[in-house]
Amino acid sequence: MFSTRFAARRLPRIVALLGGLLAASVSCGQATDAYPAKPIHIVVPFGPGSVTDILARILGNGLASSMGQPVIIDNRAGAGGNIGAAEVATAAPDGYTLLMGPVSTNAINPSLYKNLRFDPMRDFAAITNVATVANVLVVHPSVPARTVAELVAEMKTGKFSYASGGAGGAQHLSAELFKLMTHTDALHVPYKGGDAAMPDLLSGRVQFMFCNLPICLPHIRAGKLIALGVTSAKRSSLLPQVPTMAEAGLPGCGVDGWFGLFAPSAVPERIRTRLNVESVRILKSDSVRQSLLAQGAEPVANSQEAFGAFVRAEHNKWAEVVKTLNIQLD
Repeated sequence: MFSTRFAARRLPRIVALLGGLLAASVSCGQATDAYPAKPIHIVVPFGPGSVTDILARILGNGLASSMGQPVIIDNRAGAGGNIGAAEVATAAPDGYTLLMGPVSTNAINPSLYKNLRFDPMRDFAAITNVATVANVLVVHPSVPARTVAELVAEMKTGKFSYASGGAGGAQHLSAELFKLMTHTDALHVPYKGGDAAMPDLLSGRVQFMFCNLPICLPHIRAGKLIALGVTSAKRSSLLPQVPTMAEAGLPGCGVDGWFGLFAPSAVPERIRTRLNVESVRILKSDSVRQSLLAQGAEPVANSQEAFGAFVRAEHNKWAEVVKTLNIQLD
């Protein structure tokens, strides 16, 4: 009898205590699930000053403001972007390590390299396509060519070399397509990023390059490089006097670069959705859009589904191009 009355008197307190513990547990779980709760790292697989780096910093600044946590840009250059991409592919799938992936790492490299440490189709989830960037065919002023046709004629009479931001990238494949279509030859000199190629290009040690527009634009405007053609379907508003490669007689020659935000494939859907929503909103804002356009980059900002389908199509397309060019890298 005593035990029953004791339990009866204590029952309300026990229920209240259990309720408090349950509420605390739910609150703790919600705090654990809150994203982001610490700094986010965006890995850039090329060096500081590269177009990939510039775009990552523009987006990263916006994400830091909108998500309330610092966004740290980690440059992990090397092996045509494969070092940085592999690091993200094997990172914890918690949304705190992301990749700013260009066309090279996430569409071209799987067909170029024999032994990649990652599979872009399997290991990455597409968040959004940040921007597309045209390449522009430029020559050093010492080259006596002011049109694409004149450059082709010059190349057939002497030895030429060209720079790229790394073997297998859009710049490299653009030049190889150019050589194939014009029946010319030139020595490939790869660098660790387009910005790293600038000193030798500006000094004339290498004669030409299919350069990312944001990297070369200041030098074109200063007269230190001569622009002959852009790879985009239409002329660039930043270089309206420069014809497209199609207008110059070489339709299909050249590779437009694209740069997207990726997460490890196992990152939860709710985190990927949050990253997509925030990124798209930032990229569509007037201030960020103008910043990108000023760099020669065209904002895209699409859905996860649309970007994923685009990446798969690009992967298949470049597999055929690489096969045609017969390029294989270790």
